[in-house]
Amino acid sequence: MIITITLTIIAIVIILLLITGLKVVNEYERGIKFTFGAYSGMMQPGLRFVFPIIQFWQKVDIRTTVVDVPDQDTITKDNVTVQVNAVLYYSVVDTKKAVLEVQDYVYATSQLAQTTMRDVVGEASLDEVLSKRDIIGARIKQIVDKETDPWGIKIEGVELKHIELPSDMKRVMAKEAEAEREKRAVIIKAEGEIDAAKNLAKAAHKLSMIPGSMHIRTLHSIDDLSSDKSNTTIYAVPTELLRMIERIGK
Repeated sequence: MIITITLTIIAIVIILLLITGLKVVNEYERGIKFTFGAYSGMMQPGLRFVFPIIQFWQKVDIRTTVVDVPDQDTITKDNVTVQVNAVLYYSVVDTKKAVLEVQDYVYATSQLAQTTMRDVVGEASLDEVLSKRDIIGARIKQIVDKETDPWGIKIEGVELKHIELPSDMKRVMAKEAEAEREKRAVIIKAEGEIDAAKNLAKAAHKLSMIPGSMHIRTLHSIDDLSSDKSNTTIYAVPTELLRMIERIGK
């Protein structure tokens, strides 16, 4: 009786161990199996078995991962302090290297991206940082991808998300933008006055070539002024009209 109970207990323990040894690897995952602490193979998607006690496994997500690179205080090439953050896209292309070659590939990749971003931004001027984000992001991607290649990590992209400027620099840039707008307004106004002067000169030339045209223009001006509600109106009498009156008087 005791032997039967013992065998039953042993059988139950073995069944439980076999059940606990069953592992499911999803399609977007890969598994690394270790036997007595030594690497013993890859685990592909599906139902897999790991011998309890003597074996353990570690799964790795091979999908594209998005990492938010936090704000970094950086001094640009022209000695302006800015805060820059970015978004990093990467994926694991070699699961074995990602587990065996680096302790925590997620943390290591994030830290490397932060350091590289500070270095690359520090090599550029403020104008370049603001206007050439794509070029700076591509430079960061190139460096980080090269450094993470021994870890089995593929950097798919780096994008600068936000650039925070100091308050005094914002005011200076706002004044500069305002001055630039005023400059354009003055130039446009001056060009308009030049065109108007040219047109007036052409009109005056044509009026001077046609006898009596100044009288017609004067009558039009008087008619326009008649609709004005001002109390005092000053009429500019052309010399032609004065000469005509003088001839009539003679």
